[in-house]
Amino acid sequence: MLLRLPTSVPEAQECLAEGAVPIGGATLVWATWQRDGFPELAISLRELPEANAIGAGTVGSAVVLHRIDDRVPDTLRLAAATVGTGAVRRTATVGGNLVGSTLRCLLPPALVLDARATVLESDGVREADLAEVIAKRPLLLGLRWHTPIASAYRKLPGEAGGAPPLVVASALHAGDGTRQRLRVAVRDGYDVLSGTVPVGADAEDTLDALRGTALGDLPADAWDVARPQVLGLLEHGTPA
Repeated sequence: MLLRLPTSVPEAQECLAEGAVPIGGATLVWATWQRDGFPELAISLRELPEANAIGAGTVGSAVVLHRIDDRVPDTLRLAAATVGTGAVRRTATVGGNLVGSTLRCLLPPALVLDARATVLESDGVREADLAEVIAKRPLLLGLRWHTPIASAYRKLPGEAGGAPPLVVASALHAGDGTRQRLRVAVRDGYDVLSGTVPVGADAEDTLDALRGTALGDLPADAWDVARPQVLGLLEHGTPA
C-alpha cells in the first residue's frame, strides 16, 4: 500500500482523482484490510494545514483528540477527553471518530453545536451536513459551528464488551431577538437522537417541548441523565 501525505488541497484532490482511499480511522479498519486486502493507494490528511486547524468555531479532521482543549466549546472538549485511553487520544482523530467509528462519541456534540462539515472531493471542497457525512463517509476536512452561549456533555461509564455507554450533549444558542434555542443530542446504544426547541420562560416548559421531538422516544433512564444537564444549562448557563 502506498500512502500519500498531501500538503495542500490541490495535491489532496489529485490523490482522490487517482483513487486514493482515505486512511482516517485506520486503527478501526485495519482488521478489515488485513482480511480483505489493503488498498493500493491511500491518503492521509495529517500534513494538510486545513485538516489540522483548531480554534474559534472550527476543528480539522486530522486533529488528534488529545489536542482538543478550551479553544472549542465544552461539549466537544469533554467528549474528546472521554474517548478511549490517553494512548488512544494521542492517535485518534476527529475525522476517524466521526467517519471511521461506529461509536462516534463526537457526533452528539457536533449535532448540538449545529456543526457543518467541510468535505474534500476530487473536484473541490464543499460543505455538507452531518447526516450526509455519516451516511456517505466522504473525506472529511473539518467542522465549523457557531459558538454557543454554553454547552455540556456527559458520558456514563461503560462495561468492557458491553453496549455503548449513554452519551448526552446539549448546547444553548442565541436565537432571533431574545429567544434562545436549546439543542440536545443523545447516543442511546448505537442510535443518536437529537432535538431543538426554543427556550421558554419556564425550564419545565422547555423540557416538555423537548419531549415532543425525536428525544421523546428515549427510555426513562436516558431522561434521568438528560434532565439535570438541561436544567443546569438553562438555569445557570454552565454544564451540569
